[in-house]
Amino acid sequence: MNIFLLLTIAMLMIILMLRRHIPIGPCMLTSGIFIWLMKAPELPYLVQALRETLTMPRTYDILFALYFVMCLEIELRTSGALAGMVQALQRIFSSAKVTLAVMPAFLGLLPSLGGARFSAPIVEEASKNLPIEQDHKAAINFWFRHIFEFSSPIIPGMIMACNIAGVSYGEFILHLAWLTVLAFSAGWFVLIRPIKADSSTEAVSENSNGNQDLWLALSPVIITFILVVFCGFNASAGMGLVTACLFLVLRFTKREVGLKDVVIGALDIKMFLNVLCILYFIQILNVTHVLQEIVAAFQSSPLPVPVIIACVSFIIGVLTGMSQGHVAIVMPIVAAMQTGSLNLAGVAMAFGIAGQMLTPTHMCLVITVDYFKANFFKTLKPVLLCEIIILTIFTAYTYFTW
Repeated sequence: MNIFLLLTIAMLMIILMLRRHIPIGPCMLTSGIFIWLMKAPELPYLVQALRETLTMPRTYDILFALYFVMCLEIELRTSGALAGMVQALQRIFSSAKVTLAVMPAFLGLLPSLGGARFSAPIVEEASKNLPIEQDHKAAINFWFRHIFEFSSPIIPGMIMACNIAGVSYGEFILHLAWLTVLAFSAGWFVLIRPIKADSSTEAVSENSNGNQDLWLALSPVIITFILVVFCGFNASAGMGLVTACLFLVLRFTKREVGLKDVVIGALDIKMFLNVLCILYFIQILNVTHVLQEIVAAFQSSPLPVPVIIACVSFIIGVLTGMSQGHVAIVMPIVAAMQTGSLNLAGVAMAFGIAGQMLTPTHMCLVITVDYFKANFFKTLKPVLLCEIIILTIFTAYTYFTW
């Protein structure tokens, strides 16, 4: 079966199952097994994919990072620090709408999948007096968390892209930094501007512990950032250490939270299983050589090089749902075609990020939809509109400045 027809059928299966309210994990796994049956229906491939999923350090880094982030959220919520921080920020910004956009963006600087789960309760708290639905909140949390994918030097995908494509960090970030501004502007126009917030909604009461709440809530992010970026910790180890320290700090400041409530409350088995199913799906694509076949099909086509790179990056982004995925597969092609080309590497990055923002394989989307109990398609609709704006402007700019 033609590889693109196979992928189309697999994606349609996922869409149909999601519309029947089947959890995202089983949807992805069912689609993966269908691809396996069509491509390489031999049991050793499934076993190999499962073994790689269960033995990769990345799997456990993701799971434990998510667990500790949920522990952290419980500590901050039950101690009152989370609500106090949001009130303090709304006094600083004088607007709940600004808080809604800025906080997920700030937390997006942290190179951890768990960040989406940490910013979600902040979005929930900041929007509790605003007339917006859960799907809208989920879209805000998901979109603004990822605006620094184009410009942060600590995003794993950015680090890999510069190394593989042979471009300098500074030049590549300057080349794409305007897309972060564009992403924030598109998100504000599509997601924040339509929110109706009157003066009574914006009013925030004084809180004598506001500054303490603000630092209690922000310091875990800042410290984890330092541990991961400058001290070589992985996401799970950094989050685990910070969570344990915060528990002690809360006790010291007379804001005790129950250890049992934290440890047991963070065990979201459904979400963990969804994550494992998605990681298994990605490994099935690897062991059955589906990703490599897509790349080969485009390389042999008569399309212009930038169009090939854009199409491959977008499709791989959709299939893997992570920047490391499309970067690891597409950037070697960029390097082979035009080593050191900022324009070509920029095309790969922009379209790869668009793909990873529009797919159920993206962990942050799964986590966000799960937290807000939102509808997957209603959450993705405004995200799609934002990506159309970005890709249209980026494509026009790149075409006329190549």
